[in-house]
Amino acid sequence: MRIRATVAAVSGALALSAFAIPGAHAADASAASRADVAKVQEAARAASGKTAFSTSSAADTGTPYALDLSFSSVKVNNGKPIVAGIANKVTAPVTFNITHAADVDITADDFILDMEIYRGSYEEPDSILFGDDLPVCTATSTTAATCKGTIDVYPDTDLVNADATTWKAIGYAVALNGVDITADDVDWSKVGYVEQDALATTKLQRYSKLTVNASPEPVKKGKTITVTGKLSRANWETHKYAGYTGQSVQLQFRKKGSDTYTTVKTIKTDSTGNLKTTTTASVDGYFRYSFAGTATTPAVKATGDYVDVQ
Repeated sequence: MRIRATVAAVSGALALSAFAIPGAHAADASAASRADVAKVQEAARAASGKTAFSTSSAADTGTPYALDLSFSSVKVNNGKPIVAGIANKVTAPVTFNITHAADVDITADDFILDMEIYRGSYEEPDSILFGDDLPVCTATSTTAATCKGTIDVYPDTDLVNADATTWKAIGYAVALNGVDITADDVDWSKVGYVEQDALATTKLQRYSKLTVNASPEPVKKGKTITVTGKLSRANWETHKYAGYTGQSVQLQFRKKGSDTYTTVKTIKTDSTGNLKTTTTASVDGYFRYSFAGTATTPAVKATGDYVDVQ
């Protein structure tokens, strides 16, 4: 089972991979690579005084050099919010470009590159999300490549409700250059590392549901129609759907034979997310509720409920 990547700060520096090692669902190579990155990050930050502790051996020497590589044109989920329910895995595509020095071999077996997202501050992130597998890059020249990866979200283990907010993308790359970083006497000066923050932003949202029921059916013209429904959204802590309270929702109507809905009135959900209002029967058609969405919850429309007016 995947373990949620929560606080991932190492005394003033964002240590994404040190706390973001995937579980059995991910490829073994990805798990090993992220563990390697954690060691390189720690070595780089220990040398700069950004970390208060180190697991490096006393025989280790040097500091990882600045890898000549940069990220650009980062796009998470095609620029759309990532919407997650209460259980099903959500996979969001990530695309980006890299440019690098000619002597950086991005095809080497021990070259590691990844794009992850986090919320909170760089110094003290609250949570981190990443892909099950590392991105795949395709060279477009000797010094450039286009890359594709994913952000894989497991709502049952990864998320809490506070995660419905804006996240930042951060990229990193490591060139081990044949160095065995599990050895007792690592020469870190032969290892290259680069990290680039705030490359893009994306939103994470709680999946929403909306229902409608118009009655009685059929109804006589001029009589009252009662329209009920409920607006609910994913609760990532209880793993159930709960009513979304105090939200403005539009009651809309579409005449039989028409493709266009018009707004009849706007009402608000009650303390449990329920909706109830009345209107006068005039012609055959469909009633639905429509919710415009909020920063944390996507827009949703109920499927129209047909009423036969006699």
